[in-house]
Amino acid sequence: MKETGYDYVIVGGGSAGCVMANRLSEDSSARILLLEAGGKDWHPLIHMPVGFAKMTTGPHTWGFKTAPQRHANNREIPYAQARVIGGGSSINAEVFTRGAPEDYDRWANDEGCKGWAFKDIQQYFLKSEGNNRIADEWHGTDGPLGVSDLPAPQPMTLAFVQSCQQAGIPYAHDFNGKRQSGCGVYQTTTKNARRCSAAVGYLKPALKRKNLTVETGCMVKRITFQGNRATGVEYFNGKEQRRAVVDSEVIVTSGAIGTPKIMMLSGIGPAAHLAEHGINVVHDLPGVGENLNDHFGIDIVGELTGHLSLDKYNKSHWAAWAGLQYALFRTGPITSNVVEGGAFWHSGDVSGLPDLQFHFLAGAGAEAGVPGVRPGASGITLNSYTVRPKSRGTVRLRSNDPADMPVVDPNFLAEPDDLKTSVEGIKISREIFSQPALQKHLRAIRFPDDTVKTQADLEAFARQYGRTSYHPTCTCKMGTDEMAVVDPNLRVHGLDGIRICDSSVMPSLIGSNTNAPTIMIAEKASDLVRGNR
Repeated sequence: MKETGYDYVIVGGGSAGCVMANRLSEDSSARILLLEAGGKDWHPLIHMPVGFAKMTTGPHTWGFKTAPQRHANNREIPYAQARVIGGGSSINAEVFTRGAPEDYDRWANDEGCKGWAFKDIQQYFLKSEGNNRIADEWHGTDGPLGVSDLPAPQPMTLAFVQSCQQAGIPYAHDFNGKRQSGCGVYQTTTKNARRCSAAVGYLKPALKRKNLTVETGCMVKRITFQGNRATGVEYFNGKEQRRAVVDSEVIVTSGAIGTPKIMMLSGIGPAAHLAEHGINVVHDLPGVGENLNDHFGIDIVGELTGHLSLDKYNKSHWAAWAGLQYALFRTGPITSNVVEGGAFWHSGDVSGLPDLQFHFLAGAGAEAGVPGVRPGASGITLNSYTVRPKSRGTVRLRSNDPADMPVVDPNFLAEPDDLKTSVEGIKISREIFSQPALQKHLRAIRFPDDTVKTQADLEAFARQYGRTSYHPTCTCKMGTDEMAVVDPNLRVHGLDGIRICDSSVMPSLIGSNTNAPTIMIAEKASDLVRGNR
């Protein structure tokens, strides 16, 4: 087996991995290897903001399905996770939100994560952000992650924001400021009308550094250990088996699904589960793969009387016109991220934090598993989810073969409060669609139709049609309790020479989209690794 030596091996080239590769390679004396299972971000749709609509299935995802969901009619729900350099930031909807300060204060004060209160981590949000509009104490303007306003929101998005206000939800010019609640048009992780993924913003500028090696198309078999110390990574690069030997640390950044899988294949995890699959136990760590926490999104779809949504461009001649407009001027519908508008709001008492988030899509059937409208018609979609769900699930091995998919069980709607809040989200979605600003454009709400009326009907609808919102977290959670996997410095409990630095270390799910917080985690992690904190 061919061996090569490095100071750091980063396992996973998603958002966090790209950040770590950039920041650690700033030290020209450090030798860095970044391993990614997927391919390069060569596909042009990745870089077009509207391309998100084509990315929830296909070769740039793993093709996961959940285990049968006991509280969601035993459905096996498609579970899109990226398999490409840049990870989720290369295929997501580019929505830039980061949760409320109280989310991070909860980590520090209630969940054993000293040093992760908002006052501690705000600097890393500012460091990462390159905002083209807002420059205040809440926003950075010079960071690698481009953040911008949509050049020209779709007419239905503007009508949605007006309808929210007519329904009593106040306008918010910034979801990432002092107050999270309200409605508005999302800022997106785009720059100059192109997607600014972590691969574009962080990794691409670092590729010229001679001390950074990036390998794509690599399947990691296991992390190797001598006693309790990580010594390297064994992987297959599509042609041969290789071993990367580390002098300093292995840094695992494979996300909330990939990271626990790799840890368990390496003998780190619940001893009984590892023994079940014939894996020698290096370290019995029961929290690995536990505590999976994800947003359970539920969609409503309306059919329009005319063609004022992005569905208009499903017709070939309009698609050609849009392509030409974008190629020549970087304007037009291709600059849309589809999920243009949104809101954070309350299912009941408005005195606390919002417990619901809404995503408005200026089209219908844009995402895998979400129905469209009648052929030839145009539509719009409104998705809602409980932002801090109580339900917890697991990630488990299917076998000891690294090529086998893990068993992903989010355990959606296991807690009654999650179902209750989800149903309120459907009710509010319908109320927004019933307001004058949207109602004048709607022929009908097609999904759910008007036969879904009672509380029982709505609960049944949620169980049958809810889906992942692509925000898995917490499967190698940070903390000090017996189920914690890493300490507040992101070092794996009981082991040396290994850290986890991705969304899996969140102790609980933050109340928004998760890409910006994942980048923040990696920014802080790079300082921890280099001893700057």
